[in-house]
Amino acid sequence: MIIIVNTNIYYPGRIGHTVAEETIIPGEEDVDRFDRAKRIGWLDMKAIAGAKVLMVGAGAIGNEVGKNLVLSGFRNITVVDMDRVVNSNLARCLFFQEIDATERGLKAEIVAAGMRKLDSKVRVKAITSTIQEQGENFIGRFSLVLGCLDNVLARLYINSHCCHFGVPYIDGAMDGFRGKVQVVIPPDTPCLECGMNRSHSRIVEQRFSCTGNDVSVFIPKIAADITTTSVIGALQVREAMKLMSGKSENCISNVAYYDGLSGSLDILEIEKNSDCLNHALPALKY
Repeated sequence: MIIIVNTNIYYPGRIGHTVAEETIIPGEEDVDRFDRAKRIGWLDMKAIAGAKVLMVGAGAIGNEVGKNLVLSGFRNITVVDMDRVVNSNLARCLFFQEIDATERGLKAEIVAAGMRKLDSKVRVKAITSTIQEQGENFIGRFSLVLGCLDNVLARLYINSHCCHFGVPYIDGAMDGFRGKVQVVIPPDTPCLECGMNRSHSRIVEQRFSCTGNDVSVFIPKIAADITTTSVIGALQVREAMKLMSGKSENCISNVAYYDGLSGSLDILEIEKNSDCLNHALPALKY
C-alpha cells in the first residue's frame, strides 16, 4: 500500500507534521477488465453488457466484429452463419486455423468458441443455418443487429425485419480496399432498400430466377483484404457502442464509405425513399 502525503499542508503549532490525503493500492486500476473503457465518460458499459446482440455472418468481417464485440463489453451475443471454413478464409479470419479448413468446420461454431476464449463470462450462441430459417419474429428479440454478410438477399431480409420490429441494424460490406457501413435506426433513418439501385435488384432477381434445379447462377467472389476488413468491423462495433450508450445522434448518418487506397472516409447522403415499403408502416416495438 502506498500513502500519498501532501507535504504542503501544515497546521499552526505543529511544524513538520503532515496529513495523508489518499490511499492508492498498486494495480487497483488494472483489476477491472473494462477500466480504460469506463474512463470514456459517455460509454454506458452496463447497457452494453445487457444488450442482446445478433451478428449475422461469421466470415471475414464477422471475425472482426465478433472480436470487437467481446472486447468492447457486449455479453449476450448470437452468431448466425450456415457456411463452413475453407483455406481462402484463413488469411482474413483470426478465429480460423488450418485444421478448421481441413475439417470444414462450421464458421458460427468456431467464431463463437473463439469469442468465449477472449472472455469466459461472455455468452455466445451459435446458429448454423440461414437467417431466413429462424422464423419471422426472431430478429425482434434483439436489441441490435450487425450484418457481416456477402450477399444482397440476406441483407434485405434483415433490413426489412429490423425496420418492422424497430431494431437498429448496422450493415458492413467491403470490396478489396473499399468498404462501407450504414446505420439503420428505424423509423428515423433511411434503410438499406432506400439506397438500392438496379444492380442490386438484378442480383436479387438472379437468386429468385426460375431457372430450374439443374441450373445455378455463378456469382464471382469479392476481393478482400484483412486491413480493410478490420476497419469496417471496428466501425460497426463503434456504432453499436454509441447506440447502446444513448448516443444515436452521434452515429454515422447515411452511409460511410472507406477507401483504404487513399485513406479517406466519406459520408454519402441518401434520403428515405417514399416508395420504400419499409417506411410505409410504423415500426413495431417488442
